Amino acid sequence: MKSLFTLLAAFVVLQAQAQTEKWDLKRCVEYAIEHNISVKQADIQARIAAVQAKQSKLAVYPSVSGSSGLGMRFGRSIDPTTNAFSTTQFLYQNFGLSGGMQLYNYGSLKNSATVADLNAKAALTDVDKIANDISLSVANFYLTVLAAAEQVKITQVQIGQTLTQLEITKKRVDAGALPELNLAEIQVQLASDSSNYIAAYTGYEQNILNLQGLLNLDPAVPFEVATPNINTIPIPSFAELQPAMVYEMALGTQPLQKANAIRLEAAKKSVMVAKAQQYPTLSVGGNLASNFSNSFKKTTGASFLGYGPAVPGYDSKVSIAGQDYYVQSPMYKINQTNRNISEIWDGWSKQLSNNFGQNIGFNLSIPIFSAGQAKASYQRANLNVKNVELQKEQADITLKQNIYTAYNNATAALQKLNASTKAVETAQKAYDFASKRYEVGLLSSLDLITNQNNLLRAKVQQLSNQYDYIFKMKVLEFYKGQGIKF
Repeated sequence: MKSLFTLLAAFVVLQAQAQTEKWDLKRCVEYAIEHNISVKQADIQARIAAVQAKQSKLAVYPSVSGSSGLGMRFGRSIDPTTNAFSTTQFLYQNFGLSGGMQLYNYGSLKNSATVADLNAKAALTDVDKIANDISLSVANFYLTVLAAAEQVKITQVQIGQTLTQLEITKKRVDAGALPELNLAEIQVQLASDSSNYIAAYTGYEQNILNLQGLLNLDPAVPFEVATPNINTIPIPSFAELQPAMVYEMALGTQPLQKANAIRLEAAKKSVMVAKAQQYPTLSVGGNLASNFSNSFKKTTGASFLGYGPAVPGYDSKVSIAGQDYYVQSPMYKINQTNRNISEIWDGWSKQLSNNFGQNIGFNLSIPIFSAGQAKASYQRANLNVKNVELQKEQADITLKQNIYTAYNNATAALQKLNASTKAVETAQKAYDFASKRYEVGLLSSLDLITNQNNLLRAKVQQLSNQYDYIFKMKVLEFYKGQGIKF
């Protein structure tokens, strides 16, 4: 009776799940791609690569930067208005605008931009690869859930058959036609069927949790997959999935192969970037600058001091017809006073205009000796090309091996399915004959239970083989670039 109560509770849970919104394969795949952590990380890396590509493209344009400073100077410093040392305190402000660009660099900037752009494309392809891998995993888990659900149904049918046998046996035991041992054996079988049902249902629940984990979906959220008609799932013929043909298609459709081709092209361009380090670089640059200081004084006039030598500190004279004449010049003192606040700010723009300076120049950088760094960088770039070529070759070999393995697995799965289908037909006939003989008292309950268990195992094995065959055929479709669909 305890087993019957357990069964009843499980049926109630299944009934509650039947009211939950069901997820089909398409929805599962789309949700997984959108929420899977690995896909999100790959997407972030692709965005970073795109930013780097944009930055590399902008590097060929001139660079411009501006600057400004405002402060107070104390102690001994150079007065910007007189370029003389001063120990007075004054307020200063300066402005500057500078720019420059490379005119020639042996294509370094252009090739660097191309490399960055190719790396960005490869990063996007990496996102597609991870999304494809996630799709394949989701399809596998999805089919596993469907197979587990079907096993639950098979155990339910088994319980129904055993309950029918129990009712018939009980009537015959009550009538004295069969011993009570037969009834006990059927009751033991019902308990075993109940245990099988609980195990199948537990496996189903665990597979649901596994699928939710792959989708990065909260396990507390009600979740149930939609069950398509397994017999209506389109399965292509083996003629459409010949491994040589699938491999040729996969070379042009699989994201990993696309990414490897792009990275090989980027590696070759990187050789040109490394080679440019051995050539001269010509650049042009210039700047604009001005400054202001409140120490700039206002001239109010001049005071006459008398006459003095033309050159201060020396007696200046000239000789005319043998006669010496001393030359003197008038001496004045410039009278200056500090400007008041209004005069300082009124003269701000004028002082900036008077102090405005400009310059432009060219710079030629010629690499002569760099401790072999440029040469080593060029050699490493060439070796990296060979390494990427080997990686691409290895990936293609692995792809071909996987496709041929998938084809062999699919053919073996079909053979197993055919064998298990034949086994179910044979077990069903044996069980039907055993049931009829048991009903007329020509077969013991133990023999009937044995035939019933044989039929259950055959059905479960057939179901497992059928889903295994479907998945392996879908893997071959996946390599063709058609995705996973039911």
